[in-house]
Amino acid sequence: FLVEHHWYQQWEAYVRAGDQDSSAFPGPVNNSELFEDQETWRLKERLVEGEDYVLLPAMAWHLLVTWYGLEPGQPPIERKVVELPSTHKVEVYLVELLLCQHNDMEISRPAQFSRADPVELVLQTAREQFLVGPEEETRLWVKNADGSCERLRNVHMSVLDACLGPGQVVIMETRNKDGTWPSSRPHIMKSVGDDEDSFRGQPGVCGLTNLGNTCFMNSALQCLSNVPPLTEYFLHNHYLKELNFCNPLGMKGEIAEAYADLVKQAWSGHHRSVVPRMFKTKVGHFASQFLGYQQHDSQELLSFLLDGLHEDLNRVKKKEYVELRDAAGRPDQEVADEAWRNHKRRNDSVIVDTFHGLFKSTLVCPECGKVSVTFDPFCYLSVPLPVSKERGMEVFFVSMDPRRKPEQHRLVVPKAGKVLDLCVALAKHTGVSPDRMMVADVFSHRFYKIYQLEESLSCILDRDDIFPQQPVSLKDTPGGLALGSEPLFPKPRRYGEGLSRGQATWAGGPGDWARVRGSVARSSWTPPPLILSLSSPPMLTPCQARKRRKRRGGGVPWMFRSLQRAQGQPSGIRWGRGRALLPKVLFSLHTVNSNGTSDRRGFAEDANGVSFNSQPYIAIDWEPDMKKRYYNEVEAEGYVKHDCMGYVLRKAPVRLQECIELFTTVETLEEENPWYCPTCKRHQLATKKLDLWALPEALIIHLKRFSYTKFSREKLDTLVEFPIRDLDFSEFLIKPRSEADPAPCKYDLIAVSNHYGGLRDGHYTTFARNKDSGQWHYFDDSSVSPVSESQIESKAAYVLFYQRQDKVQRSPTRPGLASTVSTPPSDGPGPCPRVEPMDMD
Repeated sequence: FLVEHHWYQQWEAYVRAGDQDSSAFPGPVNNSELFEDQETWRLKERLVEGEDYVLLPAMAWHLLVTWYGLEPGQPPIERKVVELPSTHKVEVYLVELLLCQHNDMEISRPAQFSRADPVELVLQTAREQFLVGPEEETRLWVKNADGSCERLRNVHMSVLDACLGPGQVVIMETRNKDGTWPSSRPHIMKSVGDDEDSFRGQPGVCGLTNLGNTCFMNSALQCLSNVPPLTEYFLHNHYLKELNFCNPLGMKGEIAEAYADLVKQAWSGHHRSVVPRMFKTKVGHFASQFLGYQQHDSQELLSFLLDGLHEDLNRVKKKEYVELRDAAGRPDQEVADEAWRNHKRRNDSVIVDTFHGLFKSTLVCPECGKVSVTFDPFCYLSVPLPVSKERGMEVFFVSMDPRRKPEQHRLVVPKAGKVLDLCVALAKHTGVSPDRMMVADVFSHRFYKIYQLEESLSCILDRDDIFPQQPVSLKDTPGGLALGSEPLFPKPRRYGEGLSRGQATWAGGPGDWARVRGSVARSSWTPPPLILSLSSPPMLTPCQARKRRKRRGGGVPWMFRSLQRAQGQPSGIRWGRGRALLPKVLFSLHTVNSNGTSDRRGFAEDANGVSFNSQPYIAIDWEPDMKKRYYNEVEAEGYVKHDCMGYVLRKAPVRLQECIELFTTVETLEEENPWYCPTCKRHQLATKKLDLWALPEALIIHLKRFSYTKFSREKLDTLVEFPIRDLDFSEFLIKPRSEADPAPCKYDLIAVSNHYGGLRDGHYTTFARNKDSGQWHYFDDSSVSPVSESQIESKAAYVLFYQRQDKVQRSPTRPGLASTVSTPPSDGPGPCPRVEPMDMD
């Protein structure tokens, strides 16, 4: 405390004199000489300690006031000791801040604060100055010298740490009734502003605008927003006292604040739809994988959000090191209690209180039999779906008969089978022996890969175009060159050689074109790429006609001179003086590489022709005019469907309890994730079993619909039957329960995150039960509509949210409400009533 120096000297003289009747009696403590005026009681500038005032400890001050009193109307001059980097100093002059409101920044009120005062005191003083009620939520901004404003997020830090200086303007902002902040109001569209003020709806029944492939985020937010204990926690501002700004694992409280803003807007009852742009920005800032507008997984975002909220609201400010101990033969109850205490020593938040449970993990070494038991916390259960051992594959069978179009077949083959199993299954439909088939992957009208019979089917994806073919035999018959039984190239009459010594040549005479042309006419379509079977490695040699033309200087590329016709001659060849004149090429056959390009490095050419070294690929290059006349592109893509295409491999529905039972089944660790055995002193492929020990108030169950392996990726569209009410976990909990005090283990469904579509693309929606009305609603981005409980179960169910029955607030559903709503189909996000958008940022 500060005491005026003259009064203090007079008091000292009075005390030394020891005469109680002395005229030196100082009277009441009087500090009037230290103040500039008697209204603001502001200290005079440049006061010097020892000359103008003395500093007294609090105890001495209180004794003086008790003995002599204080001059009426004067305030005590109390000051704090401020801790500076290298010393401690009594703060004589306080920091004077100018307080104002966001809606009226012209009027400011000065207030003095110690540098050691928390920012929370500044906020409290501003609320008192402007008469803000206790039910209203406020926050502070500081105005910088350049005119910009910056949020004062951490109200627990001191004025000194917040870098607040004398004369600085501090703005108090009060949240609107619709859950928004005045500072975000400029983002609202003016066209809907008037309607927005008049709109009143059911709190929580509010859509979220899709910002571009953000349906996954909207679905996760809607599910989490309808978890009653978490939403009540934010609506009642309990989070404000628990924001952790110094957690190195957290997001400086920004994720928690952004989520709180979203919840308050959605549950204000003033919006039909909210734009979660600020929340999306914060998520992308702290999790780079969610930057941009790519499609993501709702469960992955949910996992990040729960972890971020936990760290931002963690009540443990400084985490201590906790050494994990194995059970070592101790009772399960003792080990579980110890594990939970250790977990709470480092993790204590509303997320832990609401979502965290405990399971028992048992590992057994296959060699020494060492048993390791640990108890680990969990935030959600990722349960597998029973996977069928068979898969359906659609293929196109190409027969050796060129007059038959390809046939589309639907086959049922083992998932872990080989290409030979595919051929065996196809043989039952076609009658063609499996050893007479070759299986090819056709991509962009080219052979992408030819599979060996022993290769695994797992390397064939569902989207691949698979063409099992019966290789076409190229034969030299007395009537000419033929593919199988179909005549292709007639026997040369005037010149050329037949197929001999591994060589194939052809040249036509006057009567030959009619036979070939008739063959082409009967087969008016062009099949996919064909596989030819030759008795010996072939060699393409030029025909005699080419040699004669080359001697005349014609630069004709090496090729089969096939299916030729001369312009204006129906026979295709014009004759004069005993020799053929120049014909027009219908198409030419070129040797190419597997990519279809004319790279001839894989071939050897000599005077006798061109031979194949390893991979024989031949491309047909059509002459443009001839292609328009003879090549039917529509028929080239044509195929017929086999009767087996009517068969659908139906998957029987499974119960949610089966998935949970599969989650608790003993499994062997994979080679990529071995366990280090402390007895064997090396990594082992141990057996692992998970058991449920304790369940949380709100239980999240993630159905693992997306299956990823080394060779395949698929989505399981199996229908999982899950109960809306009375999901009983008593058969899965291994924690001993007494009959006198049985632990509650029944749950009711409160929300479902749905995924429609496949791996490459899809759409997320939400079913959620309103905590106030008890009515179920269907959330499809900005559209919200009521639904009945019978519509909730579908193949699209992906993440399930359950609440323990002892915590559920029973609210009767209003009768007849859901009967007027259009029903979304079970296999897709069907049409739902749309409302006019009213987007809030």
